[in-house]
Amino acid sequence: MPKLREVSGKTAIKILCNKFGFQISGHSGSHIRLSKMTPDGKVGTVVPTHGELKIGTLRGILKLAKVDPEDFSKYL
Repeated sequence: MPKLREVSGKTAIKILCNKFGFQISGHSGSHIRLSKMTPDGKVGTVVPTHGELKIGTLRGILKLAKVDPEDFSKYL
């Protein structure tokens, strides 16, 4: 079972966009907004483009995006 590890914000954005269907919907400073439409409605999250995202921050991003951390860690 792969575990989450620290990744850069840009890597997290690439994985969420390419593998989970998110699109960049805007940005403010160093934070990028991602969103996608689901049958239950719009889902969105915000990813900071700082160097390395701590695991707790990454878990919060994935929780907002409604992405299972195990599914995400397969692409690391």
